[in-house]
Amino acid sequence: MTRAILFLAFLTATPAMAQTSSMAPSLAGKHDANAPINVSADKFQADSNAKTGTWTGNVLVVQGDMRMRANSVRLNVVGKDNKPDKILASGNVVVDSPNSGTVTGDNGVYDVVARTVTMTGKVVLTRQKDVMRGSQLTVNLETGVATLGAGAKTPGTSGGGRVQGIFTPPSSSTPSTPNPN
Repeated sequence: MTRAILFLAFLTATPAMAQTSSMAPSLAGKHDANAPINVSADKFQADSNAKTGTWTGNVLVVQGDMRMRANSVRLNVVGKDNKPDKILASGNVVVDSPNSGTVTGDNGVYDVVARTVTMTGKVVLTRQKDVMRGSQLTVNLETGVATLGAGAKTPGTSGGGRVQGIFTPPSSSTPSTPNPN
């Protein structure tokens, strides 16, 4: 029971790659989804036929106090007004928020329509000294429900097949006094 409570408390402080409204749950901290999105990279390529834009090389995406780094980020757009549909990040994806902590993974997908964020690969959630590990993290930004799963264990490898968590209780600054009873 305590582990489940710690897991839920940890996930409610975990950042999401993006957020669609200021009323979204605390998974993204106090992230301002209406703030301008700044993208910088070594290279940009647009494909008007495929309706995509791709940034590569040291990509940095900043919105408010949230930062995402990746090797490559592709934005898919749909409709006549070219509204974003999906944002796909690949290669050493790192999402940082000073209010929430850090999540890393090999790949990340923000589905704007479904309002979900999925991180895959070697997913690691870190907040202060607490760490959770798995192979896929899916966060529903509407409901706040987050699921961290583990892939199948591969023969001949250590780990895999299980979600892992390490939680460090807060330290007490005052020494405890033994109870005389």
